[in-house]
Amino acid sequence: MRIAALYDIHGNLPALEAVLADVRAARVDCIVAGGDVVVGPMSREAIACLLDCGIETRFILGNCEVAVLDEIAGRVPAVPPAIRPRIRATADQIEGEFVGLIGGWPKTVRLTIDEIGEALFCHGTPRDENEIFTERTAEAHLRPLFDPLEVPLVVCGHTHMPFDRRVGTTRVVNAGSVGMPFGPPGADWLLLGPDVEPRRTFYDLQAAAARIRASGYPDAEDFASTSVLQPPSAARMLELFAAAELKRGA
Repeated sequence: MRIAALYDIHGNLPALEAVLADVRAARVDCIVAGGDVVVGPMSREAIACLLDCGIETRFILGNCEVAVLDEIAGRVPAVPPAIRPRIRATADQIEGEFVGLIGGWPKTVRLTIDEIGEALFCHGTPRDENEIFTERTAEAHLRPLFDPLEVPLVVCGHTHMPFDRRVGTTRVVNAGSVGMPFGPPGADWLLLGPDVEPRRTFYDLQAAAARIRASGYPDAEDFASTSVLQPPSAARMLELFAAAELKRGA
């Protein structure tokens, strides 16, 4: 099986559309949508786009899906107060037919990839979709999470920065972010089988920013400016994430 891993789309429909064109050209058998499809300007449209793309798609829960489901259920999402309007706006977008669908997404998926073997896909870590680790996190802190899995490959996301590292005998690869990269602009994803191949799709950033600004999404201008046109640097985000490493529910 040949797989495209698309993580952290965040309702950035223009980025997703561009990536799917490259995914189709790569002739994959399956897409794994690795969480955080939602909370972004066109979340409903992003889900619909994946459902209608003509390629088998396996979804897993990200922390943003969990937050939106909490909002819809009347629970207080585990997000900073400043983020709550975005959660509410996304809940308004997907209420109805997509709620039951998202509620049925698992937290992890295992699939067998050509020439690689069994791979586990998760969002944050295998135990918690909201847990942060990076390429700099000490291996000794990670081995209790990854050694018991007994798989050659784990694919994750959540921190929006690609990396490829070893944790014991496990290769751990971060797919980066389709819709909100930290680092150079573009859309990051992974092509899996027979190798592990990081991909970056370039798309019309100015046109995408215009569509996002017209979406009616709260903070659309900020999303267009800082998630599409000029994302924060990976170095800056690594510094910020260091204080939150492996804190569950952070």
